Amino acid sequence: MNASQTAQPARSRGVFGLAVIALIMVSVLASLGVWQLRRKDEKHALITALTERLAAAPVALPAAAQWPSLTPAHDEFRRVKFSATLENKPDAMVYSSGSAVRDDVTGPGTWTFVPARLADGRSVVINAGFVQNTMQDRAQQDRAVRPLITGAPVELTGYLRFPESAGTLTPHEDGSKRLWFTRDVPSMAQVLAWGEVAPFYIDLESPQPASGTPKPGPLHVRLKDDHLQYAITWFGLALVVAGAFVAWVIQRRRA
Repeated sequence: MNASQTAQPARSRGVFGLAVIALIMVSVLASLGVWQLRRKDEKHALITALTERLAAAPVALPAAAQWPSLTPAHDEFRRVKFSATLENKPDAMVYSSGSAVRDDVTGPGTWTFVPARLADGRSVVINAGFVQNTMQDRAQQDRAVRPLITGAPVELTGYLRFPESAGTLTPHEDGSKRLWFTRDVPSMAQVLAWGEVAPFYIDLESPQPASGTPKPGPLHVRLKDDHLQYAITWFGLALVVAGAFVAWVIQRRRA
């Protein structure tokens, strides 16, 4: 058996091995492209659902018996209207560098979170609005909140929202300033002794306080939707890998 005959099986094994690797890479990249297309469809469905909820006429606040069954997927941003009395308890402020759902909030400040008592005696937390509070000044926040506490029931319109948990890199709350860096309502209720509160909170739309501060307002959906571009990228990479393999095989045959 001459040298060329001996080299032929080794060359065939090399082509087969690289073909397997190329096939795996193309399959993975194409699968990522298909996944991004599915994510695009899911994102479009979510945007449609959220847009419909935000534009719908306000409905009654869900009864307490329904609270355990509420979920972000089905109830986030549901528009509600109800009567409640803002409680004379310590408020919390939540630092924000801006807002993804409020067109009128573009700079740093704090959100004003206060507990409110419903007619049945249960409590729900209200995000009463935004304060231009670049230094997270506790005194400035107190001046904004104090006029809200009248002891009388108020008709409120807003959106159901669900608490956020602090991440690994989220700064710890400052209890002395009653300052949080995420909308962790259970933590606020525990630290500030608000008692048992609803498993959701309300982003207030109206009424507007006479002073204009804190500033509630309507919400708008602005979810990022880059899934089609990502899908094209993954499919393009799959074609590049397949094309490179074919070019390599042709070159070897010519050699």
